[in-house]
Amino acid sequence: MKYCIGTGGYGSVYRAVLPSGKIVALKKLHQLEAEQPPYDTSFRNEIQFLTEIRHKNIVKINGFCLHNRCMFLIYEYMENGSLFYALSIDEESMELDWTKRVNIVKGVAHALSYMHHDCNPPIVHRDISSNNVLLNWKWEAFISDFGTARLLDPDSSNRTVIVGTYGYIAPEHAYSLVVTEKCDVYSFGVLTLKILIGKHPGELLSTLSSSAPSSVQNVMLNEILDARLSTPRSRKMAGDIAFVAVIAFACLRAKPKARPTMKLVSQEFLHIKSPISMPLHEISLIELKNHKMFMCDESHR
Repeated sequence: MKYCIGTGGYGSVYRAVLPSGKIVALKKLHQLEAEQPPYDTSFRNEIQFLTEIRHKNIVKINGFCLHNRCMFLIYEYMENGSLFYALSIDEESMELDWTKRVNIVKGVAHALSYMHHDCNPPIVHRDISSNNVLLNWKWEAFISDFGTARLLDPDSSNRTVIVGTYGYIAPEHAYSLVVTEKCDVYSFGVLTLKILIGKHPGELLSTLSSSAPSSVQNVMLNEILDARLSTPRSRKMAGDIAFVAVIAFACLRAKPKARPTMKLVSQEFLHIKSPISMPLHEISLIELKNHKMFMCDESHR
């Protein structure tokens, strides 16, 4: 147990050193869990997806074993653990400066764009949260835990049971049970706000979805940013943060068709630009929420 570095929805993750000296992470499905069909299915699901997809921001699998007495997979070791851990520990969160945070958002966006638009059929992760984003020694982001991932079938309704982490699930999935790429887009929006704020944006999400615009009219962007970090002084970084906030709010729109695709978000990040050239304390949340970015693009209507 001294090598156990985490316990997920199913199985435990251990730090292991190979004879060569290489450090890897080993996810093991315990025998009691292996005897339960849902856990067994999720574990096999994760192995299937990780052996078939390759992207620099998706955790890499090195090997696996499927045996009735021993089921495990081996993937690359992430020195800085999960994003959830990094944001919840004050010392760790201070290491995550604004440049690293913007880069984490970019990395997750590029990986989701790959899954949704470069895989055939598209892959929906269904559990994008800070628990399932891992950080390597350079604080680069990697999407992990594909146990609940699903291939989108164009000939199916894609109706499914609700899975995911509470607080990240798209509202339409909760009432229609239909899963689409836009469910991941919504979860990405929640994750992005959490990275900016430093904690889950629960109250802010409620305020944003309120029908009374006055509730966010006078709230400025600098007021919601993670107070453990100093406000960025450089105009470029301030612009990057405003840009990331605009994307987060666009991804959180109530109507799925009004949200941008991850491909569009990924492309915007390739030529990141400030949507508003003003200091952060002069930018209101309502301005960001109503920003024209992604409003006129026909590809996501």
